[in-house]
Amino acid sequence: MLNFEYYAPTKVVFGRDAEAETGRLVKEQGARKVLVHFGGGSAKKSGLLDRVCDSLTAAGVDYVTLGGVVPNPRLSLVRKGIELCRQEGVDFLLAVGGGSVIDSCKAIGYGLANEGDVWDFYVGKRKPTGCAPVGAVLTIAAAGSEMSASSVITNEDGGLKRGFSTDYARCRFAVMNPALTCTLPQYQTMVGCVDILMHTLDRYFTNTPGAQLTDQIGEALMRTVMDNAKILLHDPNNYDARAEIMWASSLSHNNLTGCGMAADWSCHQLEHEFSGMFDVTHGAGLAAVWGSWARYVYRENPVRFAQFAVNVMGLPNHFHDPERTALAGIEALEAFFRSIGMPTSIRDMGITVTDEQIAEMALKCSFFDTRTLGCFKVLDKADMANIYTMAR
Repeated sequence: MLNFEYYAPTKVVFGRDAEAETGRLVKEQGARKVLVHFGGGSAKKSGLLDRVCDSLTAAGVDYVTLGGVVPNPRLSLVRKGIELCRQEGVDFLLAVGGGSVIDSCKAIGYGLANEGDVWDFYVGKRKPTGCAPVGAVLTIAAAGSEMSASSVITNEDGGLKRGFSTDYARCRFAVMNPALTCTLPQYQTMVGCVDILMHTLDRYFTNTPGAQLTDQIGEALMRTVMDNAKILLHDPNNYDARAEIMWASSLSHNNLTGCGMAADWSCHQLEHEFSGMFDVTHGAGLAAVWGSWARYVYRENPVRFAQFAVNVMGLPNHFHDPERTALAGIEALEAFFRSIGMPTSIRDMGITVTDEQIAEMALKCSFFDTRTLGCFKVLDKADMANIYTMAR
């Protein structure tokens, strides 16, 4: 087990009608004026936005609203939000939505607390010295941004999707009412489940020895997500299943399932370029590339993949043939993805990728041939192109 620091400062208010506590939670932060940031029309149509704003009013907190966040949130709206916040004297940012809204809020927070172009932080040109405080009212279990340090933004100029992480941007609080996710289309629920699984899988596939407790926490979380995803296929209003998945979303990406281990993150980085080019839903893109990544790297440590097959997928262990067990585990997870309506290749998404596009994605993913990916198997630009080719 490696040395590590574990920091999870977000206050969680979890359960039915938890959104009624939003005004109190914002007031506790000493906020005077809040930006209420949200996505499309669902927050309005469901009445959630009105309930949140009424809670702020009841707490004596002024607010201004900004909607329009889309999946793979855009830098242009972030810049608009920064300008609005400065004009309005906003001192607290409240995300009402899922990971895209929270990530957009975090980016606005970086821009509000620092001079210059906020995109500089996402491409590594500068480091921020702070972030305006952020809170979240969660409406989808997926990204885990409500308890993570990370934020991912897409720059429309060049189709670049880049992530940035600091503890400055961790949410001060997260309001989680699982009932709010019951109105989600089944597809959105299932892509969320994939995203949750991948936040642990990208930590789990490591060559770091001696982290038994962290392993078992991650394995239990993945089994829980898959079990409850199956329940929601047939009973989408099952509150307890929604609650299990919502809590797993937060625990999967607040680094609990990575303590003491070197995380790989190759699949997330590979998918960022795929969704940056084709604007696909993140969880679906992850499902489309994971199997190809796994088959490309598993020989580096087939015993680790065999452990996953046995402890997570419930398969028999062929002790004298770990590669057989490893491949069976990869196939079993792909079968699970298909069972919940997820793709296991790029063509499953109705997308035909050319050789030129593969070369472009690999070039961008390697930061124009200046970086490698991963630690389970270190991937260079050629490896990235090979995986994209396998995945198509």
